[in-house]
Amino acid sequence: MRQYETTFIVDPVLSDEEIKSTLQTYQEMLKNEGCEIVHTEEMGLKQLAYPIKRRNSGVYYCVEFKLESPSFIDKLELSLRRDERVMRFLTVSLDKFGVKYNEDKRNGLIGNRKKEDEAKAEETKEEKAPKAVADEKEVIQKVKAAKEELAAVSVAADAVANQEEE
Repeated sequence: MRQYETTFIVDPVLSDEEIKSTLQTYQEMLKNEGCEIVHTEEMGLKQLAYPIKRRNSGVYYCVEFKLESPSFIDKLELSLRRDERVMRFLTVSLDKFGVKYNEDKRNGLIGNRKKEDEAKAEETKEEKAPKAVADEKEVIQKVKAAKEELAAVSVAADAVANQEEE
């Protein structure tokens, strides 16, 4: 079985029910043809790079599916072209690397770098905060000890100076 991915943009002016019914329409069409839907992702409302049909944003959907014969792709794309709710679409055939990438992305191995970095930054802040307080207390103790030592040295120096004068 070959694996495909279809991404399409739905007109954002439609109601939420109409937008979701668009997705359901194509999912049912795929199931009726014997396709196995691997994953469906709603990417949400996104800004477009350029206006399409006088719209500056669109609701993105991505459907990943397995299919025996590629002849159904033409029927799917024809129905996407005819549907006024769909602004743009793209269907690609996934090779083994694309399939592996999508699996890793779904499992959270790809795309979570920022979240991991933020979590590490918070952990280091929490670790450094108590350390800073402890370091500050140590510094204060060292300063006090140095002042006492300086006072002792100055007293000794005064005593030596007094003896030399006599």
